[in-house]
Amino acid sequence: MSAQAKTFVALFSGINVGGNRIVKMAELRAFFEQLGFADVATYVQSGNVVFRSAKGAAVTLTRRLEAAFEEKWGFHSRIMVRDLGWFERLVAQNPYPEVAEEQTKLHAFALEREPSADEIARLSEKCTGPERFEIKGDVLYLHAPEGLGKSVFANLIPRTLKVPGTARNWRTVLALLEMAGQADQTGN
Repeated sequence: MSAQAKTFVALFSGINVGGNRIVKMAELRAFFEQLGFADVATYVQSGNVVFRSAKGAAVTLTRRLEAAFEEKWGFHSRIMVRDLGWFERLVAQNPYPEVAEEQTKLHAFALEREPSADEIARLSEKCTGPERFEIKGDVLYLHAPEGLGKSVFANLIPRTLKVPGTARNWRTVLALLEMAGQADQTGN
């Protein structure tokens, strides 16, 4: 792979949840390698793939991966592809540094696009519990002090905001940043 290759992270939505749409991580790694990507690594079963590519930007890689994935597995999974710089900014811009140690109560949603002011206002109206959120560009940060599983508000985010996205807890965010950083160092 050339020195101009970039490190990316693919965040899959809707695989290996509740025993449905099962995709083994070894098969997912092999799939990425067959598509010509290098330094492929996965993290946990929910579909996080770190890889390097000399060709394409995040948007074109997303389209290519979604089409190839659906062809291979027979169902659609929304995929958010982000580069290393995006992950670095995500962590650096965390509006809740005081709760960063509560890694399962702080979450980041990778959104397909930046929400409009109206979309954010609608979501703000629904945030009436102990949770708090902030949106920076195409990232929604959520602090759910009672955990995501007990958060009524977290379940309202997708259908209220109406911007496709996928969430990861802070532990996963930090692990993916570390993996992407290592892949970037190895590849250069």
